[in-house]
Amino acid sequence: MATPVVTKTAWKLQEIVAHASNVSSLVLGKASGRLLATGGDDCRVNLWSINKPNCIMSLTGHTSPVESVRLNTPEELIVAGSQSGSIRVWDLEAAKILRTLMGHKANICSLDFHPYGEFVASGSQDTNIKLWDIRRKGCVFRYRGHSQAVRCLRFSPDGKWLASAADDHMVKLWDLTAGKMMSEFPGHTGPVNVVEFHPNEYLLASGSSDRTIRFWDLEKFQVVSCIEGEPGPVRSILFNPDGCCLYSGCQDSLRVYGWEPERCFDVVLVHWGKVADLAICNDQLIGVAFSQSNVSSYVVDLTRVTRTGTVARDPVQDSRPLAQQPPHPSAPLRRIYERPSTACSKPQRVKQNSESERRSPSSEDDRDERESRAEIQNAEDYNEIFQPKNSISRTPPRRSEPFPAPPEDDMATAKEAAKPSPATDAQFLVPNLEVLSRPPVITSTPAPKAEPAIFPATRNEPIGLKASNFLPAVKIPQQAELVDEDAMSQIRKGHDTMCVVLTSRHKNLDTVRGVWTTGDIKTSVDSAVAINDLSVVVDLLNIVNQKASLWKLDLCTTVLPQIEKLLQSKYESYVQTGCTSLKLILQRFLPLITDILAAPPSVGVDISREERLHKCRLCYKQLKSISSLVKSKSGLSGRHGSAFRELHLLMASLD
Repeated sequence: MATPVVTKTAWKLQEIVAHASNVSSLVLGKASGRLLATGGDDCRVNLWSINKPNCIMSLTGHTSPVESVRLNTPEELIVAGSQSGSIRVWDLEAAKILRTLMGHKANICSLDFHPYGEFVASGSQDTNIKLWDIRRKGCVFRYRGHSQAVRCLRFSPDGKWLASAADDHMVKLWDLTAGKMMSEFPGHTGPVNVVEFHPNEYLLASGSSDRTIRFWDLEKFQVVSCIEGEPGPVRSILFNPDGCCLYSGCQDSLRVYGWEPERCFDVVLVHWGKVADLAICNDQLIGVAFSQSNVSSYVVDLTRVTRTGTVARDPVQDSRPLAQQPPHPSAPLRRIYERPSTACSKPQRVKQNSESERRSPSSEDDRDERESRAEIQNAEDYNEIFQPKNSISRTPPRRSEPFPAPPEDDMATAKEAAKPSPATDAQFLVPNLEVLSRPPVITSTPAPKAEPAIFPATRNEPIGLKASNFLPAVKIPQQAELVDEDAMSQIRKGHDTMCVVLTSRHKNLDTVRGVWTTGDIKTSVDSAVAINDLSVVVDLLNIVNQKASLWKLDLCTTVLPQIEKLLQSKYESYVQTGCTSLKLILQRFLPLITDILAAPPSVGVDISREERLHKCRLCYKQLKSISSLVKSKSGLSGRHGSAFRELHLLMASLD
């Protein structure tokens, strides 16, 4: 009987030539652990699927080497900063440039996406940190305090704070709501390369070129512990998703640390050189490193790594799989983050110091955006990963299969010496895969497909329709052949009803259009609401949303109750229209409503002011009702969750 194959703890996955010239930056997608973006001296940003040899997409537009790249959490947007100080944002699903942001005077050294809102933070060699609003194409805040290049930026999980690390040996914490520095953390004796927030607790970790890792308490603003003796400069750190330990990508090794007290749980030899980024997926840690134009990826099986305990294992890992140890915190939990965040709700209301801080779109920017393009190098992989937005699932999927581990060298040699038959080879490979992942459960009958809670706005096939519903039932097997007349009569059975529905909708839209031509927008909206057909309201709002100047305060009082209905609809197009209209109302009228309600009562009789005050009170009451609905839906995933979280940020002043 043959001996089962024993798998490795860490192994090299692949090596690719990522650019025609040297690679200058790279980043892993943290959500999937399968998407890799690289920036090069050839001024391009290339996207790769881990463990696949071909480039998916190449993004052009920068005219100088790309110094920093970052993916947002859903892996739908990518931002890249260049040596010249320009920043470009691309929409990966639409395969086009989204924004060009100008304002820094030197290299872009660090970037990060806000976890909820459409904001990007950038750090530069000019020592400035800027917060950008992608939607408005402008700088919202500029943070000054560092004296040298800003090497790393990280938003806190709740989006309230921004941590920065710089070559001046300092770590600083910024309050996004107040627009000022909360605290600074001295102690490192060399440039600080990386900072990382704990996923749950008010805890911050920083790694430096002085070969130390420091942990900072964000409630008391003091150091918790310091780990010294790293084999080289610390360039990449990552907390375990449950927060039980910290991984440090060192020179040719992975180290696992605890911080209260400071101790090393485990050391794993990984011959990856200077690792540049880490990600975790399916109990596997993915590490990527680059040298000249080559990029290498590595995998560490975390089920075979000690993540809790007091004594580090030998760096040469034992070949026996470890039993999964239940993670538990080594000390009582600190205060935990509140999600979703209510920060960044008022950045646009802070007065700017100079006109250059908020750049309006210019002809030069438009020209840059026209010159920027996305070249799809591998259409098959692009279609798998960046499906159009009507797609329900993405490939690589969020819960992708773990990368299979190669066998140990000595076991492979023994297997070769035994020269088993192909049938015996198959028997060996099955246990190997079973070690890495639970075998799928196969059933003879497929599970019934449930009707989706949300109907996508665009889809490739009708939802809820079955061909059998349009064909006569066959009771006797001998009568399986259908007559053409019977088939056509069944197909046409619902045609008349559909024609009646569409005719009625067309008539209602004609009525609304006639009212608009003879009256104003308020009268036409009132008529659409009176028809009591949400589809007509959606069609009208889609037109009104295209011209923000049509919106008036009295129009909001009519539309807000309809928006509440749209946000609860099962149709994605209705929800999208409701979110767009609500965002316009919040951006244009919420400051006015709050200011009028907060103003002291006037002396004397002012009819127009009383009417305006009445409308503001009515709108405020309706917005409060919608706010609870938005808050309950802000925890959703995907585009819906992102839209509701953004609305929740805008409605923070209502609380």
